[in-house]
Amino acid sequence: MPEPSNVKLDHGAINQRILAKESAGDYRRVEQASVKQRTRFESPEAKRLYARYFHSLQLNAHFISEIARIRLETEQVEKVEQMMRSRLERLAQEIDGAIDGAALLLEREGVTTTATYDAQALDLEVGVISSFGRRYLEALLKLDRLMPMLRTLEIYEVITTSEADKRRALSKKQARGVAMGVRILAGGLRKRMNESALKADGKEEAGVEHRAAGRAKAPVVPAAGDGKPAAPERSIPSEAPVQVAAE
Repeated sequence: MPEPSNVKLDHGAINQRILAKESAGDYRRVEQASVKQRTRFESPEAKRLYARYFHSLQLNAHFISEIARIRLETEQVEKVEQMMRSRLERLAQEIDGAIDGAALLLEREGVTTTATYDAQALDLEVGVISSFGRRYLEALLKLDRLMPMLRTLEIYEVITTSEADKRRALSKKQARGVAMGVRILAGGLRKRMNESALKADGKEEAGVEHRAAGRAKAPVVPAAGDGKPAAPERSIPSEAPVQVAAE
């Protein structure tokens, strides 16, 4: 949109504020290849959800699939991975349903132009390190598509402002809930790993104490009459042959 002389538009300051408010994703311990994907968010809702939750979800998913698998049984990890996959699939279905519903309303009302944003889009390259990160990024991009559709319906009074707010809040809650759920799952596995480590340390300490107690209870050989330790008696094995002297 051209900027008239009496109108001031955003030139990236909004995006800088959004990114500055959130802590950077710390990938220094992630020694893993990633698919670089050019990504563009235009809605304020999708921008903030990305900045706040995408890296958190990716790093927690990495912990579950890579780190926890080293210490825990594969079945435990796979069960948690399936839970993550199911939640991400459900999120995508929920947002798809919201998009279809909004598109149907726009078509019914004959609205062919969708609202656009004058603020500068958040355009960046994202490193995707797992299928879970890819699924979540795709869900955020779908949410980014839904937000201007809801605004268009509100502008044309197809739905009320209250209804539009409810729909926006629901989609944001669903996206936020998945990321927070993955964090809880990672915390649960981290707790199991700590418990497993404590049990292993306890077993090792018990083994050391048992060996020490065995050495303390070693039998003492009684002394002979001259004060020297008595030599142990030798017994002939029962299977040793007995030689009889010839007459």
